[in-house]
Amino acid sequence: MLDTFLSRPRWIALAVVSLLASASLHAAFVSEYKSGIVWPEPPIVSPGETAADPPSDAIVLFDGGDLDEFHGGDKWVVQDGHAIARGGGLTSKREFGDCQIHLEFATPEEVKGKGQGRGNSGLYLMGRYEVQILDSFENTTYFDGQCGAIYKQQPPTVNASRGPGEWQTYDVIFTAPRFREDGSVEQPAFVTVLHNGVLIHNHFELQGSTSYVEAPKYSKHPERLPLNIQFHGNPVRFRNIWVRENIQPLVGEPPAEATENQPQLQKPSAESAPAEKPEPNAADKDKSDDSDSA
Repeated sequence: MLDTFLSRPRWIALAVVSLLASASLHAAFVSEYKSGIVWPEPPIVSPGETAADPPSDAIVLFDGGDLDEFHGGDKWVVQDGHAIARGGGLTSKREFGDCQIHLEFATPEEVKGKGQGRGNSGLYLMGRYEVQILDSFENTTYFDGQCGAIYKQQPPTVNASRGPGEWQTYDVIFTAPRFREDGSVEQPAFVTVLHNGVLIHNHFELQGSTSYVEAPKYSKHPERLPLNIQFHGNPVRFRNIWVRENIQPLVGEPPAEATENQPQLQKPSAESAPAEKPEPNAADKDKSDDSDSA
């Protein structure tokens, strides 16, 4: 019994050595998978100090200084690093298609009104697809019209609203729709929205433009259009608005030749292709018709 106990570490050591040798042998005979795709180098982007700060490739539309990037900014009030809505909406002078948008807003600290009459505004993607802005902190309204809703199409998955007067954030990933020459929809628009860092829409498929009076529908429009920020009669404040356009996945060059672990795809040869079924002759067709009518 004592000899068995003393010899146990020796057996353990031998087992470990055997496992290591097996692993080394396996590694020697396993080759690395390589797709063969020639990828372009991802561009370097310097992030901001915080997630809210614009990265180095962002187009800054408002940094607290002026509203020169917008039409209609002369009617708004800019003070203390933020812009206060009044007298009409803002329309960006630049046009955008697929993009990432960061925007910060605060509904009025002094609570007035209720429902849709309380801290109402909106972010319009391409001027026609609205992400609702509203004071939805302890304020009841129809769910597809509350803060974060894709207006009249989809409520947010959760109500992530902060209280009146508190700064809130939207981070929006938007894929613009694609249209065919005849005006039909080739690919609908999609939107992902984070409200105060909380995911409230995940690649939601828009049914068309958003409207208070009409059902959603698509109508062909240019690939790039301005952004709009709505004025709905409430002095909603805004700050730190920026956009990124470089959001499409990288596209690599496919392999020109087959590699050891990436065989080149080939079309089936004539010999391997299934034979086409011969057309029945007239007599066979008559028999088939008689059989079907029986």
